[in-house]
Amino acid sequence: MSQDRSFIKSGRNTIIHKDKKLDLVIVNSEIHPKIKVTQHGLEPFKEELPKNRREAKERYLEVVYITSVDIFGEEKRLLFIQALDGREYKIDYSKVGTKLFVRIHQDSYL
Repeated sequence: MSQDRSFIKSGRNTIIHKDKKLDLVIVNSEIHPKIKVTQHGLEPFKEELPKNRREAKERYLEVVYITSVDIFGEEKRLLFIQALDGREYKIDYSKVGTKLFVRIHQDSYL
């Protein structure tokens, strides 16, 4: 895989969004809700996933499969996302369906 990605991973469970031209779609596993990381923060991703990288790029998306060997290689219960809005978000997959599922962890990490 090429390194022209619109994110970098940090530590064991942090994704840093770095390209405002592409939104990230975070896929933790088939059973968990997908999350879209935009330059304005996080939102649920309700659309169909792109079939391949080319289709993703056409839709200005990059799909991040958390369980992929080149990302974290396993499903995560806790994930941190540093978004381009200057906030770090905490995603707690054990709290899906509650207001604690996605919340601001740090309001300004810059």
